[in-house]
Amino acid sequence: MDLNKEIKKLEQIHLEKPQKVFTMYLNTDPSDPEQQGGEWKIHLKNGLNNFESYLQEDGDSDEIRNYWAVKEKVQQYVEENEQHFAKSIVLFATGDETVWFAERFQMPVKTEFFWEETPVLDQLKQMQNDFPKTGVILTQKNHIKLIDAELGTLKDTQLFELDLNTEDWRQHQGPHRAQPSMGSGGAKSSKQDEFKERFEANRYRWYKSVAPKLDKLAKEYGWERFYLVGDKEELKDLQDNMNKEANDMINKNLLDHEEMHVLDEVVQ
Repeated sequence: MDLNKEIKKLEQIHLEKPQKVFTMYLNTDPSDPEQQGGEWKIHLKNGLNNFESYLQEDGDSDEIRNYWAVKEKVQQYVEENEQHFAKSIVLFATGDETVWFAERFQMPVKTEFFWEETPVLDQLKQMQNDFPKTGVILTQKNHIKLIDAELGTLKDTQLFELDLNTEDWRQHQGPHRAQPSMGSGGAKSSKQDEFKERFEANRYRWYKSVAPKLDKLAKEYGWERFYLVGDKEELKDLQDNMNKEANDMINKNLLDHEEMHVLDEVVQ
């Protein structure tokens, strides 16, 4: 999803009675103390019913039918996705289905409902401003992990692993794989020391060779913010050879941590 494009499309919508746009920001964050008992269900029911009561008093039968069509679609979406909720739902809909935007996000929202001539976009725009297209690059010796995220949601993961025999970086998509064993006892310790010495001697050259690949991915993902995480010497060598400037360099070893934990630690 290209959120910039979606927001621009939504900004163009201006309707007239009996057509209106339903806007919903629903807080479904299970970590929120006010959501421990699934209070979002009550907020959703009350929010939907309040509009229905108001419209019935107003007496416009065409507008009521349009609202009923929206209400049915909203309830269906919630039922189908309840097992996969994150922290919030943002939804825009019309009765004739010319407008339908429904997304689950890993960012909290204030629960609000609107039935107006235009979509109410303020919270969505604020979310985008707080967490735009973001990249995190983590280093750990001959492993580099790249995380692509937007609005608190993980979009993609890439892993680069240096083949010490060919000195080429191999690229893998998906989660980080466990490193192979280096043997046991003294043999293991000796191999680790040998690897460490060789890595330190060649680190700058090896990171220089992978930097253009990382720059290329950063451009393809369209990152507006970018963070480097790892050993400070490794980060310096990598940043020296990248065209894209990091917003921050964080001296922590998080490469083996779960991606959402990394985002929470680094970005939010």
